[in-house]
Amino acid sequence: MSRSPVPLPGPSSQHKLNVEQLMEEHGDYLYSFALMRLRDAGHAEEVVQETLLSAIQGQASFRGDSAVRTWLTGILKNKVLDHFRSLSRERALFQPDTSAADSTELFVDGGHWRNPPGSWGEEPDSTLARSEFYDVLQKCLVALPERLRGIFIMREIDGLSTGELCEALGITTSNVWVMLYRARMKLRGCLEINWFNDAADQG
Repeated sequence: MSRSPVPLPGPSSQHKLNVEQLMEEHGDYLYSFALMRLRDAGHAEEVVQETLLSAIQGQASFRGDSAVRTWLTGILKNKVLDHFRSLSRERALFQPDTSAADSTELFVDGGHWRNPPGSWGEEPDSTLARSEFYDVLQKCLVALPERLRGIFIMREIDGLSTGELCEALGITTSNVWVMLYRARMKLRGCLEINWFNDAADQG
């Protein structure tokens, strides 16, 4: 038998709720609420976490006029709206500047490179093991145009598929291919100048 939501203690209470307590009592409900609207487990978890942190930070102002779950749901609704607003801004930001000619020039049918990027000349494991490389890589990522940096991170770090990128950003498969190509080439050029050439000179 599930427990009924318990009113949140007011600011004068000696007992303050923490994130773990809120998650135990309301986490499943909040997650289901968010997942139904966002249709993405990762985003749902993120907005629930943000909701609970906001609740903890604002619990002193909660007067107890409603149940905790009702209060948390109100916060969560705002977090979900914030997510959609952010997504709308991203879609505006990621308006494609590519053309069908770009796609034909860079790719064959199926999205494979006509002239794939070559090796950077060093084994990734040995390079990425160095903290200095991470510093240079971070600077090169920051130097990328914002939309190229965003799509590169979502693909290579967050692991989104081409289809997921198309849906999230409102662009075509060809646009994704071209933008990723440009991001990789700019990143490669930056790393060749700031890391690989320096490493070769030092060698």
